[in-house]
Amino acid sequence: MTIRCEWAKTEPMISYHDNEWGTPQHDDQILFEFLCLEGAQAGLSWMTILKRRQGYRKAFSNFDARKISKYDNTRVRKLLQDKSIIRNKLKILSTINNAKQFLKIQKEFGSFDNYLWDFVDHTPMKNNFKKLTDIPAFTTLSKSMSSDLKKRGFTFVGPTICYAFMQATGMVNDHTVDCFLHSK
Repeated sequence: MTIRCEWAKTEPMISYHDNEWGTPQHDDQILFEFLCLEGAQAGLSWMTILKRRQGYRKAFSNFDARKISKYDNTRVRKLLQDKSIIRNKLKILSTINNAKQFLKIQKEFGSFDNYLWDFVDHTPMKNNFKKLTDIPAFTTLSKSMSSDLKKRGFTFVGPTICYAFMQATGMVNDHTVDCFLHSK
């Protein structure tokens, strides 16, 4: 029997856990997608967002920041009617705003990847938590990332969102020690 982190009990969480969560990501578009989805998840469950992921990809031009940065009020109104995503105006506007800030970071640092991974010295941090309740909601590092992103104009990037983002993109390995993916 395969032992997983205790939160991965049903689909699509099992597939997400086994194939994505905690895997180091370096593709700018994937990093941007995760940042947007983590922001959309604020106040909701990850399952809610994961079930709508394809809807988000379709609604937000497959997370192409150049296209999203040009969305206008007409597009916002259309998104507010799209049942395949969370129809929260602040979160929709945040995605558009964050696309613009994302492009600025790419220009300044050469890539979003270079900027983000510098927070962990370009090496995933491996934790050794025994159970889900041991894992923090945020860390000093996620507070630092949150603060810097906010200074650069990003929204929906609080310390908890940033830590979830770091976990999802493999910047930190928070698979519990009994999970089959902890040592990979």
